[in-house]
Amino acid sequence: TNLFTSIVGNVFGFKALRALRLEDLRIPPAYVKTFAGPPHGIQVERDKLNKYGRGLLGCTIKPKLGLSAKNYGRAVYECLRGGLDFTKDDENVNSQPFMRWRDRFLFVSEALYKAQAETGEIKGHYLNATAGNCEEMLKRASCAKDLGVPIVMHDYLTGGFTANTSLASYCRDNGLLLHIHRAMHAVIDRQKNHGMHFRVLAKALRLSGGDHLHSGTVVGKLEGEREVTLGFVDLMRDDYIEKDRSRGIYFTQDWCSMGGVMPVASGGI
Repeated sequence: TNLFTSIVGNVFGFKALRALRLEDLRIPPAYVKTFAGPPHGIQVERDKLNKYGRGLLGCTIKPKLGLSAKNYGRAVYECLRGGLDFTKDDENVNSQPFMRWRDRFLFVSEALYKAQAETGEIKGHYLNATAGNCEEMLKRASCAKDLGVPIVMHDYLTGGFTANTSLASYCRDNGLLLHIHRAMHAVIDRQKNHGMHFRVLAKALRLSGGDHLHSGTVVGKLEGEREVTLGFVDLMRDDYIEKDRSRGIYFTQDWCSMGGVMPVASGGI
């Protein structure tokens, strides 16, 4: 939080500037070491899931709104039974009158166990723990842990970095994986002459903590450039990244053995 307070807190509001954009920043190793980073990282996640040598395949349950908890659980079961590794709450699914969060958690956990028993594989569903305050968010994460669900989800920009770091710490201590959704990022990063590039937000998320992060895709319905997207995917995943301006990497970045974040291709593939 203080990183952005110091770097972009006031300067973007100066009257003398018509527009300003932060394209990249280098985080010094001494500062990197003050952060715990992702709760588990890519390798530990693969160990937990016992899935190696391939990408993990998942989908978001649609329609995003309107299903009852029971029908939602049925859709989760059918997707996982059909061969997916993960299913996901849409970021808009939270705790609405037609489907309260606790009901959804119960039916989804039942679907997970049924699919796992029938396929012999470890399955997961990104249960959205994003809530109106940190206490409620941690209550939902605790419920997911008690139900034996392997992963929860958080909207880190709408929820805030402080809340995200608290949730990452809880997940680290309690064996939960943490999937990060980037809802609202385009408000900050889409304009070419103002705001900040998503690679800056991705670096900040790696510091704050998350095992997955939506990285966009160059073939779906949402905006994205191939080389630039692959550049910040490396910044999320690798330990040491050399400067390469053709891929939008303006500084060499050393993550000091901090765990990697798994990039999630998102946006209407």
